[in-house]
Amino acid sequence: MTQTCTERDSLPHAVFLKRLAGAPTATSVDGRLGNGAFLALRLVDLLGPGSEPAHPDAFRYQHAATERMCRELPATSTETGHLTGLVRSAAEAFRSRNPGQVIPALLAYAHHLEDELRLEEALDVLESLVAVGAERLGCSDAIAAQLRIGRVNRKLNRFDAADMAYALAGLLAEAAGDVHSAFLSRVGRALSVQARGNLAMAEQSFHEIAVEARAAEDREIEAHAHHALGTTLLFRGQIAEALVHVWRAFELYEDGGSRMRALGDVGTMLLTLGEVAVAERALDEVVTRGSGMQDVVSNAIADLMHCASFRRDRLGFERWRAACEARKGSMPPNILADFYLKAGIGQARFGQFRKAERLLDKAVELANNAGMHELVFRGERIRAGLRDCEAESSAVLQAAAEPIESCDSVREISVSLAQLGE
Repeated sequence: MTQTCTERDSLPHAVFLKRLAGAPTATSVDGRLGNGAFLALRLVDLLGPGSEPAHPDAFRYQHAATERMCRELPATSTETGHLTGLVRSAAEAFRSRNPGQVIPALLAYAHHLEDELRLEEALDVLESLVAVGAERLGCSDAIAAQLRIGRVNRKLNRFDAADMAYALAGLLAEAAGDVHSAFLSRVGRALSVQARGNLAMAEQSFHEIAVEARAAEDREIEAHAHHALGTTLLFRGQIAEALVHVWRAFELYEDGGSRMRALGDVGTMLLTLGEVAVAERALDEVVTRGSGMQDVVSNAIADLMHCASFRRDRLGFERWRAACEARKGSMPPNILADFYLKAGIGQARFGQFRKAERLLDKAVELANNAGMHELVFRGERIRAGLRDCEAESSAVLQAAAEPIESCDSVREISVSLAQLGE
């Protein structure tokens, strides 16, 4: 009998069944991976507390069936590797009666899903980790899990849930004397404040964190604080000052992923300042080097589309727009709304005002549903300009993109960026 949607959603790990249900066929790669993930996590469930321990024969039977399923998955898929490792770790944890052995595999899989923008699935894996570990979860793993739960919820615009997870991570970190994780908790909570629209409070928090992290010689936290401070200042319209802080973050970051995130934001800010050629150089670097970072690359592609419309390059605009369209299914609401906004502006720049209005309507609707108030305001302002008259809307769009006279620091950054990779 076919289950109703409600019944299916009540099942453990139903989000992976949704992936299976949404695949073109049950035998498609995505459908098979979704089914494999569901089975692997059901196997992990047998390790959790709160129920009678699984009989060894029952576990061995379920393990054998899940392992066989994993062997049939594409060997070249990164997700297959994560699922195979998860099933292996679950078997080792059952044999040793130590559920903690499965925690690293769960964390790694959640990280992969987050990078692939499968945020609901990442959250499901993290919740499984907490449920299986329960009171036996080590302090460092508990902190890492709560920090990641906070981050995934924040990306899903679930700010109350994010704040609760960040707060718990902070309490655990302080109790354990883990200064670095306590800093990460504060950064996460301040990012939630920023996303809710309280920019003044967010700016103050990031200033304080940057100063304290520098005194503590925590380079990574200082970088995070400068990066977040830069994006906050950008939202407040202080673009040149924002660029200086994000560039400082780019210089401080040591891992490639964080550097690419910062460089993507640098490109966006340079474009806003009218430094289009240098912005394109930064964004091209992100697309080239950001492989595996779906959200960062999607943002960069949308900005490259924006650069092309700024230069009135219709061919370039359509090329990057098509690249964005191909990625829509993996875009979270904030990136998708931003894409529609920039696509709408681009269509208006090319005189396609009806198309522009439809795209701006989509952007405003998505942003409103996701609680992205700043983007709603911006989209409505531009859409109102379109309705006034074509000449006026063109003036509004052009004024929004007029180059600002660069200060010395911005010029220095532009020169450094132009030399990047040479």
